Amino acid sequence: MDDKVINRRNFFKISLLAGGAALSSNLASAHSHNHGSKNVASADSNANVTNLADASSSSVESSNTCPPAVNVRGRMFFQQQLEFDVLSAACERIYPKDESGPGAIELEVPFFIDNQLAGAYGFNAREYMQGPFRAAKAEYGYQSPMYRRDIFLLGIHALEDTAQKAFQKGFADIDDSQKDRILKDFEANKGVVPGISSKEFFTLLRDMTMAGVLADPIYKGNLNMQGWKMMEYPGAQLGYSDSIDSDSYEKVEPQGLVDMN
Repeated sequence: MDDKVINRRNFFKISLLAGGAALSSNLASAHSHNHGSKNVASADSNANVTNLADASSSSVESSNTCPPAVNVRGRMFFQQQLEFDVLSAACERIYPKDESGPGAIELEVPFFIDNQLAGAYGFNAREYMQGPFRAAKAEYGYQSPMYRRDIFLLGIHALEDTAQKAFQKGFADIDDSQKDRILKDFEANKGVVPGISSKEFFTLLRDMTMAGVLADPIYKGNLNMQGWKMMEYPGAQLGYSDSIDSDSYEKVEPQGLVDMN
C-alpha cells in the first residue's frame, strides 16, 4: 500500500474498471445460505438496522397509490458498533474521498461488506472448504479453513488492537497517516491476525472495498451509482444500438438492475 493512498484513485480507475466490475458482480450475486457458522458474533437474527431514512408522513390518497420507497441501510452481520466503525475507517483509507468524488463511506461500502458477510459469501458457501490447507500460490485459490466472516472479525479486531497498542486510541479515532501506517504494515504482512496472515486479511478487505464501490447499487454499495459515474461506467444497459454507429464518444447515463424494464 503506497503511502500516498489518495493518489491511488487514478490507478483504481484504470485497472479496476473492467476487472473490479466483474469481481463485484460475482461477489454480490451470492444468495443467503443456511450453513452452520463458526462466527463468535453471528448476526443472522436480531439484525441491527441503522441509518433509516425518514419515512414520508403524507397519507395514501387512494388504494392504488403506494407510499414513497424508504431507502434502508441495515447492518446484518456486525453486532458491535466498534467493529463497524473500524471497518468503515479502514475502507475509507483504501478508497478515500477526494476531488474525483466520494469515498467508501459515502458510497456505503461498509454496508455492502456487512451484507455480503451475512450471506453465502461470508460462509464460503459455493467453495470447496475441505483440507488439506497449505500455503500456496494465489492462483490455487482460497486456502484457509476459516470462513470469510470470521477472518473479517479477527482482522478488524486486530486493527483495533494494533491502534490501541501503538497510539493508545481506537483505529477509527487515530489520524489518517496513522491509519495508513497500520494498513501498510498489514499489507506487508507485519500485522498479527490470529489464524491467518495480515496480508491475506488486507487483500480481502481491499478487494471487498473495491467490490462495494463498483457493485450494482442493489447490493447496498455504490450509492446512487456514484462509483460508476466517477468512472463513466454505464452499468446494466440492455444494448447500445442507438449509439453504436456514432463516430463520436457517447457518454451513457448509468443505470442499475432495478432500472431495467
